[in-house]
Amino acid sequence: MKGHPAVSNTRTDLTGKVAVVTGSGRGLGLAYATALAKAGASVVVNDLDEAVAGQAATSITEAGGTAVAEAVAVGTTEAAERLVDRAVSEFGRLDIIVTNAGILRDKVLWKMSDDDFDAVITTHLKGTFTLARAAAVRMREQGEGGSLILVGSPAGQRGNFGQTNYAAAKAGIAAFVRTWAMELGRAGITVNAIVPVAATAMTETIPAFAPYIEANRGGEPLPDFLRKGEGFGTPEDCAALIPFLASEAARDVTGQCIGIGGDKLALWSHPQEVAVAYADGGWTPETIAATWHSSVGADPQSFGIPAPKIPGA
Repeated sequence: MKGHPAVSNTRTDLTGKVAVVTGSGRGLGLAYATALAKAGASVVVNDLDEAVAGQAATSITEAGGTAVAEAVAVGTTEAAERLVDRAVSEFGRLDIIVTNAGILRDKVLWKMSDDDFDAVITTHLKGTFTLARAAAVRMREQGEGGSLILVGSPAGQRGNFGQTNYAAAKAGIAAFVRTWAMELGRAGITVNAIVPVAATAMTETIPAFAPYIEANRGGEPLPDFLRKGEGFGTPEDCAALIPFLASEAARDVTGQCIGIGGDKLALWSHPQEVAVAYADGGWTPETIAATWHSSVGADPQSFGIPAPKIPGA
C-alpha cells in the first residue's frame, strides 16, 4: 500500500494543553492556531483587530476546536501579561506560546526612520521577549514544563535587502532560542524557532512567486520547483511543525531553528567558527593583511536569501 506509514498520534495529542498564538487572526498565525486546536489544545487567538481575532476564534470553534479571542497589540509587558492571564482565566493553565505577531516597515538603511526601526523591533523582538518572559513565569509556577515556539525568518538567518529592522529582530529571536533553551531546560520548557516559508501577504509581493500564488488561489497546486526546490507552500504546510514542537514527541527538541515550507523540512545551523589562524604573540594589521586571503578569508561566508530558481528563467 502506497502512502505515508502509519504513525501513532498519541505522542502528538495536545488534549488538555493551552496555547497562546500571537498574530493569529489570519495567514500563518491562523494556520498555527488551527493546527494546535485540531491536535486538541485550547487556544487564545490574538490579533490587533478585534473583529479579525473574533472571526478567527469562531472559525476554530465552528470546526470543533476550542478557542477564545484576545485583541491586543503585542510589544509591552501589559499586553503579554494580559494574554497569559486570559489563557489561565479561561482554561486554567498555559502550556504553549507561539510568538507569530509581526509587521514590516521595509526600507534601505539610509531611508529607514527611527519610527520604522522601532515599530518592527517592538512588535517582533520585544513582543517575543515580553510574552516569553510572562509565559516562563507561569510555566515555572505550574512546574510541568511547556513549549516556547518563536517565529523566525530566513531574513534573520541570512539577511535580506531592505529589511534592516526585520532581519535584526529575527536574528535576535534566533539568539533568544539558544539562550532560553539553556535557561529554561531545567524547568522542562523547550524553546525552538520555526523558520517558515509560505504564500502570505508578505511573500506574494515577490514577483517570481506572484503568478504561482495567484494560480494556487484558483485551485492549481504549487509546482514542485517551489514546493521542493524552494521549500515554498501554503501556511497550512508550515503549521504541522507547531503541534509537533508542542508535543511529547518533541520533549528532547530544544534550542533549534527549524525551517518548513512546501514539502521541505530543514534544520538551520547555528553560527560557529569555520576557519581559524594563529600568530605567535598576536596579530597586527599588517600580518592580518598578509595572511587574510590565504587563511581565514580564503572562503568567505555568503549572505542574503538566494534568489528563487525559476525554470526557464
